[in-house]
Amino acid sequence: MDDKIVIAIASGLGAGYSPVAPGTAGSVVGVIIAFLFAALLGLGSFSGTTYALLTVFIFFVGVWAAGRAEVIYGEKDCGKIVIDEIAGMLGTLYLIPFNWRWLVAGFFLFRLFDITKPFPARTIDQRMEGGWGVMLDDIAAGIYANISLQILVWVYNRMVAS
Repeated sequence: MDDKIVIAIASGLGAGYSPVAPGTAGSVVGVIIAFLFAALLGLGSFSGTTYALLTVFIFFVGVWAAGRAEVIYGEKDCGKIVIDEIAGMLGTLYLIPFNWRWLVAGFFLFRLFDITKPFPARTIDQRMEGGWGVMLDDIAAGIYANISLQILVWVYNRMVAS
């Protein structure tokens, strides 16, 4: 496949070329995709089979594109590769109510876990090669962010209900 297509996918349509915080720019692309997808389908939350399939599809395309992009860039987990942040953001928002409060909270939680890379994310990042290594540490960050967000939603709902 043409290297330009690989780079377009891996860089989140160019978000990875942001001169400041390309990972954050990629995460913003993930938020936009999640928002548009949920809004266009009229979903009350970032859930459902179609949302899950979109996330899984982006993950596997990301494994392929990130692996190829590492070869093209000649650098392991190059900062221009942000498809991992996009997939991680989609995972962060899975099963979360569709509103701005949770979108923003999810964004910041994901960035926190993506940057700090708590176990096993750091180990995955250091030991796995290719597209799998690029993608899986961000999926781990997305899982941590999702669990944290689920707890926040639960606590918020209990506080509002009482």
